[in-house]
Amino acid sequence: MLLQRNKLGSVRPPKRCRSDMDTTSTSDIVIINGNSHPDLANMVAERMGLKNGGCSVFHKSNRETIVEISDSVRGKDIYIIQTGTKDANNNIMELLIMAYACKTSSARSIVGVIPYLPYSKQCKMRKRGCIVSKLLAKMMCTSGLTHIITMDLHQKEIQGFFDIPVDNLRASPFLLQYIQESIPDYRNSVIVARNPGVAKKANSYAERLRLGLAVIHGEQKEAESDEVDGRYSPPPTSSSRTRTTSVSVGVPEHPIKVKPPLTIVGDVSGKIAIMVDDLIDDVQAFVAAAEMLKDNGACKVYVLATHGLLSSDAPRQLEESLIDEIVVTNTIPHEIQKLQCHKIKTIDISILIAEAIRRIHNKESMSYLFRNVTLED
Repeated sequence: MLLQRNKLGSVRPPKRCRSDMDTTSTSDIVIINGNSHPDLANMVAERMGLKNGGCSVFHKSNRETIVEISDSVRGKDIYIIQTGTKDANNNIMELLIMAYACKTSSARSIVGVIPYLPYSKQCKMRKRGCIVSKLLAKMMCTSGLTHIITMDLHQKEIQGFFDIPVDNLRASPFLLQYIQESIPDYRNSVIVARNPGVAKKANSYAERLRLGLAVIHGEQKEAESDEVDGRYSPPPTSSSRTRTTSVSVGVPEHPIKVKPPLTIVGDVSGKIAIMVDDLIDDVQAFVAAAEMLKDNGACKVYVLATHGLLSSDAPRQLEESLIDEIVVTNTIPHEIQKLQCHKIKTIDISILIAEAIRRIHNKESMSYLFRNVTLED
């Protein structure tokens, strides 16, 4: 390369044409992952025709997390694939350390691909606790992440906790496609919400499939709004006197909630009941709902969810339950659980994540992923 001199004799670099500056190749993409879900990271890299980057994450004898990145990440776009599992705390620390390692190594951008965001259910104030999702969001932004790709957040409002862009992908197109192609006579089905809190999601499925809707309501309901919130001090008693409150007035107490008996709003007799939710972890509520659906005449019971965490002895409970089939995506690894319960089926969503990465890297619109029902493999 020849260097040019200006009139003052100083050296200046040669001019670059606009096409050279605007062109972005796949060599600028580096995909790395932690220990949470290496199979998903390999599938995404394979779909994009890339090699998984050289990053090793391990733990010392005192359980400290060590991250070693063997390849250069200077000036490159880094995509860290790390989901949440039953080992959520280690998953988070691995992600934060990997992001900070890339930041201090002068990476151009660092995108966190987190199919299941840990602590997403702790997105509201409970008693005298805190909103853990907001704390986690602040930690991720501070670590160096410049973008987040996730899927089916427990509450969409969690995106507001982040100071960086968040793309909340949807797994519903894959689940809808499974219903249409893998459930025989799905036209004779009814979409079921196991509690009123899931009614909005169930209604969306029912409208897209042109099916009926049923909602289970009663004492089995465990909505977040029913949890006791003890942030406020108890009202003053008759023995206490203040300058602003009279003893005779007092503060009215909230009436105690009395839940009605467990009932089903909707007709499920002789139909296939399909329960939908965003997460399956503690399955007792699903098992109880399936028993009630069968008692009310449902011929089959399916459970569809995006994230299959399936903690504790959930596989055994599902195997012994009246549920005929459980369908989840591979946002969380559950191969061991599938060995314990043959009813669990898995839908691969790696193509959706790969397409999202490709579009973000090429600065293309993401609305296509929310507008179209299916993706061609």
